[in-house]
Amino acid sequence: MSHSPPSTPLLDQVKSPEDLRRLSDRDLRQLADELRAEVIDAVSVTGGHLGAGLGVVELTVALHRVFETPRDKLIWDVGHQCYPHKILTGRRERIRTLRQGGGLSGFTKRAESEYDPFGAAHSSTSISAGLGMAVARDLRDDDFNVVCIIGDGAMSAGMAYEAMNNAGHLGSRLIVILNDNDMSIAPPSGAMSNYLARLVSGQTYLSLRDAAKQLTKRLPLSDMIHEKARRTEEYARGFWTGGTLFEELGFYYVGPIDGHNLNHLLPVLRNVRDAQGGPILLHVVTRKGKGYAPAEAAADKYHGVSRFDVVTGQQAKGKSNAPSYTKVFASSLVTEAREDDRIVAITAAMPAGTGLDLFENEFPARTFDVGIAEQHAVTFAAGLAAEGMKPFTAIYSTFLQRAYDQVVHDVALQNLPVRIAMDRAGLVGADGPTHAGSFDIAYLACLPNMVVMAPGDEAELRHMVRTAVAYDEGPIAFRYPRGEGLGVEMPERGEILEIGRGRIVKEGNKVAILSLGGRLGEALAAAEMLERSGLSTTVADARFAKPLDEELVLRLARQHEVLVTIEEGSDGGFGSRVLSLLVNSGKVEEGLRLRTLTFPDRYIDQDKPELMYAAAGLDRDGILTTVFQALGREVPEAALRA
Repeated sequence: MSHSPPSTPLLDQVKSPEDLRRLSDRDLRQLADELRAEVIDAVSVTGGHLGAGLGVVELTVALHRVFETPRDKLIWDVGHQCYPHKILTGRRERIRTLRQGGGLSGFTKRAESEYDPFGAAHSSTSISAGLGMAVARDLRDDDFNVVCIIGDGAMSAGMAYEAMNNAGHLGSRLIVILNDNDMSIAPPSGAMSNYLARLVSGQTYLSLRDAAKQLTKRLPLSDMIHEKARRTEEYARGFWTGGTLFEELGFYYVGPIDGHNLNHLLPVLRNVRDAQGGPILLHVVTRKGKGYAPAEAAADKYHGVSRFDVVTGQQAKGKSNAPSYTKVFASSLVTEAREDDRIVAITAAMPAGTGLDLFENEFPARTFDVGIAEQHAVTFAAGLAAEGMKPFTAIYSTFLQRAYDQVVHDVALQNLPVRIAMDRAGLVGADGPTHAGSFDIAYLACLPNMVVMAPGDEAELRHMVRTAVAYDEGPIAFRYPRGEGLGVEMPERGEILEIGRGRIVKEGNKVAILSLGGRLGEALAAAEMLERSGLSTTVADARFAKPLDEELVLRLARQHEVLVTIEEGSDGGFGSRVLSLLVNSGKVEEGLRLRTLTFPDRYIDQDKPELMYAAAGLDRDGILTTVFQALGREVPEAALRA
């Protein structure tokens, strides 16, 4: 997949936004073309979020041209689209380390650059953060600009509207750019739309508007007439531009404008920058994947890609003999739904990522994509469960954090049988700590009424899907990792597991490894090496973090000299529950050596998943080291080298 790097004579001169601002407006079209080529070439090497960045190339150039970054704050919502921004802000030399171990983050990150004033990888946070910065500026009598760039998809989240409502109330000077890359709100209406956008963002129009307001206040019945004049002006402009909703929230609306036309972007951004008064929303329409034909033609506009051939767009994806956990979940749910018409599936804007696109293909009327609205998804599921349906809410573990109050109050407290399927449990590789499923065992297992499961392999996941279907006594959650299973033999249909019952996978008598979830393969590999070192080893698959299989835990503690628990999660989770049981039981043999293996108390930066788990001490060698240290022995070098 070798190719010549793009020729970028103008981009080569831009080491920082200051260099960009020295160029003429006429040069910016060429600069944008070179920047787009550089983004494509870099992501072809690293993989990553391509389409979103290609869609904002011109906008990124225009923003750094018009605003005095980093003094003026640019806040990129989510961060999927920040690669062009990183290239222009002194990070071009490292852009081919994107999402690699020791390299650049795939998202904005405060520790990485002064041009990243706020880190983001979860959606819909930019307006809240930006408003906080704007208010801090006003309290200090400072005068910098705050610009929040948020996508139309992120605007489906309630948090964005909470922030806009508060911004409208406070009246702080804040600029929000709505990057509409799916034409989901309103398409541009040609030259008239762009002309109107420039007109209504200009100081002349703003001055006339304010003058009209002052005039109406002096007339008889001023309150009533003023209100009618305001509404007439806003709704007339809303008729042309679609801005009424944002005006009702207290924003001055401008747009929509073509986000790829620098001749439109630059004057409107300058007008918006120079406007006085309260918050402004600029509606910019862009095309995801713009300028790269394979991305423009793809259904997901190349949202997330692996390494690819720039010429053909062909992605380099390794072949696997084992199915992915995501596909096993989805296919298992489809199988169960054929037998039970009460099963419904809910996703929060991630049908393909969670595998529910397969479910939707067969059961479109029983599939609900609620948008980026995890809080709503959980309570929506609670309502469905209250009326006798069997809702499966499939959400990445890291995104379920956004709906924790709903899980506590609307599901667990009311003991409603909502099924929560948590994909991307554990460490996820290139997306790094923002997308790691690190905390769900701890934050779910502490809740009354909640059942928490984790499969040790893909066959166990199939069993757990059927178990969740059958369980009607209250909420039940199960977590599973990203990527491929272990390649075990798969049943046609899952079995219904006994709630709170684990299994012995390998029997021994000296060392016991009690695994919850996706570390079972590494536990078995460690057991094999321990056996070679003369240490007879039991490996048990806990299956349940809650309720614990107390009989199994106590037996392992009673019959072995060393008991090690391992989980893909933070401290305070499964291992803590095992320790609590053993301490409170009063039945532990004196001299038992107990160890818990969890994620360390830090966020682990992106890398290859196997290297991340090694850094966390949760691979085969980490288990071996823990066992030998518990026994007070040196780890045989032969064991670590094998």
